[in-house]
Amino acid sequence: MENNIPAIYGSLVFNDKIMRNKLPKDVYKALRKTIQNGTHLELDVANAVAVAMKEWAVENGATHYTHWFQPMTGVTAEKHDSFISPTDDGQIIMDFSGKELVKGEPDASSFPSGGLRATFEARGYTAWDPTSPAFIKDGTLYIPTAFCSYSGEALDKKTPLLRSMEALSNEAVKLLHILGNKEVSHVSTTIGPEQEYFLIDKEDYKKRKDLIFTGRTLIGAPAPKGQEMEDHYFGSLRPRVSAFMHELDTELWKFGIPAKTKHNEVAPAQHELAPVFDTANVAVDHNQLTMEIMKKVADKHGLICLLHEKPFEGINGSGKHNNWSMITNTGLNLLDPGKTPGENTQFLVFLVAVIKAVDDYADLLRISVASAGNDHRLGANEAPPAIVSIFVGDELTQVLKAIETDSFFNGGNKVQLEIGAHVLPHFVKDNTDRNRTSPFAFTGNKFEFRALGSSASVATPNIVLNTAVAEVLRQFAEKLSKVPEEELSSAVHALLKETLSEHKRVIFNGNGYTDEWVEEAARRGLPNLKATPDCLPCFVSDKNVKLFTDHKIFTKGELFSRYEILLENYSKTIHIESKTMENMVQKDFMSALSAYISEVAETAKAKMSVVSGISVGYEAKLLEKLTALQEDIMEKLEALKADTKTAETLTDALKTAQTYENTILPDMEALRAVVDEAEALIPDEVLPYPTYSKMLFYV
Repeated sequence: MENNIPAIYGSLVFNDKIMRNKLPKDVYKALRKTIQNGTHLELDVANAVAVAMKEWAVENGATHYTHWFQPMTGVTAEKHDSFISPTDDGQIIMDFSGKELVKGEPDASSFPSGGLRATFEARGYTAWDPTSPAFIKDGTLYIPTAFCSYSGEALDKKTPLLRSMEALSNEAVKLLHILGNKEVSHVSTTIGPEQEYFLIDKEDYKKRKDLIFTGRTLIGAPAPKGQEMEDHYFGSLRPRVSAFMHELDTELWKFGIPAKTKHNEVAPAQHELAPVFDTANVAVDHNQLTMEIMKKVADKHGLICLLHEKPFEGINGSGKHNNWSMITNTGLNLLDPGKTPGENTQFLVFLVAVIKAVDDYADLLRISVASAGNDHRLGANEAPPAIVSIFVGDELTQVLKAIETDSFFNGGNKVQLEIGAHVLPHFVKDNTDRNRTSPFAFTGNKFEFRALGSSASVATPNIVLNTAVAEVLRQFAEKLSKVPEEELSSAVHALLKETLSEHKRVIFNGNGYTDEWVEEAARRGLPNLKATPDCLPCFVSDKNVKLFTDHKIFTKGELFSRYEILLENYSKTIHIESKTMENMVQKDFMSALSAYISEVAETAKAKMSVVSGISVGYEAKLLEKLTALQEDIMEKLEALKADTKTAETLTDALKTAQTYENTILPDMEALRAVVDEAEALIPDEVLPYPTYSKMLFYV
């Protein structure tokens, strides 16, 4: 069965094929209308869908159903109810109503709300999202839903995402109609989120408190070899990893997740999976499911899948590249340049709109990828800097320059790439190179937002991106709406020219890793928000509150609640890391260090000079070094403990986050430096946990 991919693909999904077979024609048409146009679903239709969905689920072994939602915890949530309904004769029937399909009532008091809900205000609602298909997992029918409070506030990531998709579609359709493309009635945003991850042995993981509690190693001397040989990237797959990837693909395909590409990444023990594009909210659901299935499949193979952005110091961390585009209901990719991008007015309008949106709302895009974990990664050698800029490539740069300067663009023809060996086939050169250092890069017919961390939900950056672009499209439509048809071409040109002149500062095609770019970005006035506490206050600035409330993505209360939650999550994350580090160093590492010092002292004593009575040789010098490090570790450990205790007393959310950033993290880094130095002098068998060498090179 596993080799028959068409048979297993989507076999656990209540997809369009199943709906067409199971539903009466009028019900199917009504449901498709809701899915395609966002129209209201009547209860009689919901009842018919519920009956068919339940029958299909039971036929496939399901006994329960759950409303599957995405609260602001960063992971998914579910409450399982069985289909059974007792009858008067002591028997049961398998029952599922339209009301149960469209609405659930989970407890809302125990999820993060940022002050929107008091603890005693428990009632919350989940509402079926019919645009994302239901599926069966572990004997339960999973129904993707939105999650809101009793008073209607969005308590999840799906609700604002759906709002942002609708906002962008509305504004894009208006502008397309002005440009003469009146056939379009809907525009969808699509995402293809690439997922990076690490695989390590489960037995090694069990011996690392830091990985168990925080997802990253808080201490650990580097292995003799890292990634400097660049031999792991795209290298041959080890048998154990290959077996994991094969089963992962099979499991993902069953859920209709279009897993396409898999390979080794740059760092040892690091890998990547990339899917085919899907509609934004479906892609978000699929990515949450992908992360969950990765962990379950890894466990079956005696492995642990690490999704933290920086699980190992000194080698590349993991990101999640967010490939984003806009597709019309007529099948047109609005970011496809066509054969001659210089003449494709519609493409250029939407391209320039994205450029302006990224410049206007660079702070929001930075916030959308902000987390304690991702702060370790951004700006390092494997990730773009915290400065948000756009790469468009040489050809489009020339096109845009020609528009701005009213000059003739002499280009646009595809170039055949010569690769020097006649036996190899010729192929057409892309109109852009790839720039791994750019946080927001145009890659042919889409934009790749590369700053997102590997463990994060892809909902947040797409909420921001959709809303920011919707706002610029609204502005463009407003300026062009009253222009006579015969003057439209020149008006569009003038609009593009003016916009590029004002926002070209955000375009940068060079190396984003260099110090020169940091200095150049400062001269251009581009924000450089390096850490999460630095950028989060921008979330609730007047400009950004206006953006979200104007397009009805968030209410002001919903925005401020998310601001509070993000600050709390940052502080709580580093607090857990601090306490874990304290526990690990004090209870585990120091006992190993003391035992080894005693062993070395015995050897040094045995080598004591008979003449002078002084220990001589290698052991004596090692003993002196280890003893000095031991004292240094204790001093830095006490400083960390004292500062963490002080941080625990703070009540202001922003001040607390800033204290963890500016005091606790430096304390942890200072302690780690001396612990790692001491670890490098201790034999592996003495240490109570596996080393970097063991974890990264023995899978």
